[in-house]
Amino acid sequence: MATASSCSPPLASAYARASSASRFLPWFLPRRRGHRLRAGSSLKEWDDFEDAVRSKDLSRALRFLQSVEPQESYTEAAGTVTQVALPVAPGRDWEVLDACINADDMRLVGRAYQFLSDRGVLANFGKCKNIVLEGPREVTPTVLKEMTGLEAIKLAPKKWGTSGNSPYVLIGFLGGVSYLLTQGIDVRPNLAAILALVTADAMFLGGTCVAQISCFWPPYKRRILVHEAGHLLTAYLMGCPIRGVILDPFVALRMGIQGQAGTQFWDEKMEKELAEGHLSSTAFDRYCMILFAGIAAEALAYGEAEGGENDENLFRNLCTLLDPPLSVAQMANRARWSVMQSYNLLKWHKKAHRAAVKALESGYSLSTVIRRIEEAMSSEK
Repeated sequence: MATASSCSPPLASAYARASSASRFLPWFLPRRRGHRLRAGSSLKEWDDFEDAVRSKDLSRALRFLQSVEPQESYTEAAGTVTQVALPVAPGRDWEVLDACINADDMRLVGRAYQFLSDRGVLANFGKCKNIVLEGPREVTPTVLKEMTGLEAIKLAPKKWGTSGNSPYVLIGFLGGVSYLLTQGIDVRPNLAAILALVTADAMFLGGTCVAQISCFWPPYKRRILVHEAGHLLTAYLMGCPIRGVILDPFVALRMGIQGQAGTQFWDEKMEKELAEGHLSSTAFDRYCMILFAGIAAEALAYGEAEGGENDENLFRNLCTLLDPPLSVAQMANRARWSVMQSYNLLKWHKKAHRAAVKALESGYSLSTVIRRIEEAMSSEK
C-alpha cells in the first residue's frame, strides 16, 4: 500500500465503462403469465449489501456482488430457459469501493477493482499503465521547461515562509508582535508557549495540529484537494487500486498517517518485487509518477507547486534503498522525468482532474469521485 503525500517509507508494503444500464433489468419487473424467475435477489439482500458498505466490510460487500450473476428465467408455455440479470439498480455495484477504506488486505481492494473492471464499470482503470515505457529517459531542466513550459524551480515543493502568501503572513505576524511590544504588551511568554506546542506537534504528531488549523484557510484547503486529486487520478489511470483519500489530518493520524492528508494506493507488482528483493524500472517509474502527481497537479492548476515535501522524502528514501542506490544526479533526473510525465498525463485529462477536485470538495465518497472521473473521460471522447 502506498500513501502519497503522507506516511512512512513504503518498503514494507508497496504504496502508493461507465456503468451500462442495459446489463440490468428494470427495478420493478413486470409480472407476466407463464414467466417466473427461478432465482433472484430480494430487496432485503440488497439492504444487507448496503449495510456492508456502510460498515466498511469490503469482504462481505464484494462477496455479495460476486454472487450476483445472471439467473435463468423459465417460460412454462414455451419451455425455454433464458439468461437475465438480477433486478439491480444501475450503478449500485460502484458502492463497493466505499468499503475499501477499512480493508487491511490490499489484495481484497485489488479484487474489488478487478471485479468492477471485469463487469465493464471501470472503463479507464489502468488505461495509461504503459505510459512509463514512452518518452525520453533523460530529462534536463531545459527539456522539462520545453515539455511543461515551467522552470524546474516551479515544480519543487516550497518551504513555508518562502512562497505564495506565506512571506506576507510572516511579515505581518512579526510586525504585529513588534507593535504589541512597543505598546507595553509583552506577548513573549505566550509566543514561547505557542512555539513549544508547534515543536511538540511537529515531533510527536507529524504536524497534525498545524495541518488541521491550516485546513480552515480556503486557499490552502483548495490546494490540498488539487494535490490529492492528482495522486488519485494518476493512480487510477496507471491501474493501481485506491484504498481511499484522507483529507482530515486527525483521521489520517488515527490511520497511522502523520501530519498530512493522503491518497492510499496499492501496486501489486511493486509489492511482489520488493518482497523478492528487487525492483524493476517499470514498477519504480509507475510509483514515482503517482508520487509526483500531486506536485504536477499543483503546477498545472497554479503555475507552481507548494506542497509535496513528504512526497519527495518518500522518493529519496526509496532511492537510497535501491540496489545499487541512485546517485544524487540520477535521483534529480528521475524526479524530473516523473513530474514531467505526471504533468502531461494530467494535462491530457484536465477535465477528469477538475471533476475529481470538485467531487472531493463536495465531500463525496470514493465511489462517486471515481464515477465523476469516468463520466468526465467519457464526455471527452
